Amino acid sequence: MSVEPASQATAGKVEGAVAIASDHLSAEVAPLGAELVRLRDAQGRELLWNGDAAFWGGRAPLLFPIIGRLPGDELVHEGRTYKMLQHGLARRRVFTLVDKGPSSVTFGLDADAQTREQYPFDFALRVTYALAEATLTITATVSNPGTAPLPASFGFHPAFLWPLPYGGTRAQHRLVFEKAEVAPIHRPVGGLLSAAAEPSPLVHGDVLEPTDAMFERDALIFTEPRSRHVRFGVSGLPGLEVAFPGMPQLGIWSKPGAPFLCIEPWYGYASPEGASGDFAGKPGLAHIPPGGAQDFAMSVRWLPDVGRIEA
Repeated sequence: MSVEPASQATAGKVEGAVAIASDHLSAEVAPLGAELVRLRDAQGRELLWNGDAAFWGGRAPLLFPIIGRLPGDELVHEGRTYKMLQHGLARRRVFTLVDKGPSSVTFGLDADAQTREQYPFDFALRVTYALAEATLTITATVSNPGTAPLPASFGFHPAFLWPLPYGGTRAQHRLVFEKAEVAPIHRPVGGLLSAAAEPSPLVHGDVLEPTDAMFERDALIFTEPRSRHVRFGVSGLPGLEVAFPGMPQLGIWSKPGAPFLCIEPWYGYASPEGASGDFAGKPGLAHIPPGGAQDFAMSVRWLPDVGRIEA
């Protein structure tokens, strides 16, 4: 799903980014939004979109505490209204470096007066990026230090190069789902979840053939995907596997003509068209109990051969 350009949306190096590495991958994470801004293979080939604002200034923003939009960009809680912009507040905040090792880094963001002007809840967010061999795992832990349940969504929004740097044209790239996805999909309508559904665009139930025309009406939203991972690439060439075992929704997005494809594991989704009422009653939210915490995680694994893709 589309987001507004981020302030660090330059195509080159991001100031203040922290580097981590394994024998197979290297990554850089920026304090602004705790955003992944580079991901490279063992030969130094770029796998992540570079944030060129001519197309889209993001690279891999984190979506918290909402995904998509709220009606009128307003969060209503206990009779009060708060202004909350698309995809929430985390991607616009500078995180604190909590821990750093050769192959992992953790950034943190805690509720403060500024966050409470948009989101009137106490929270503590920790985001860890960890490399192990050919896999990058991203784990976001949302803790609730308050005395009432904490309603929140969390989403990942990584943009991978399309085409990947291994040969093959954009038209030859495929997204292969773990399982057949026959349930209808939804689209964003003004940032809200469409009331109307449309048939799954997957070929043979499990293969997506991405095209520019497919994204002329914004993202594809799988509200009930059966799959817990997808593979991206060209048949018989190196590629990527994106896994999201605990994330119940998935968005797929690009801009027509742009050289990236976003594979977005979500816990939650935008407010449905016509929705109203208190934020805590919004569908798709996690409700974290007082004193509790919840993890939201995804991983990216580099594959030397994405496998044979039939479509």
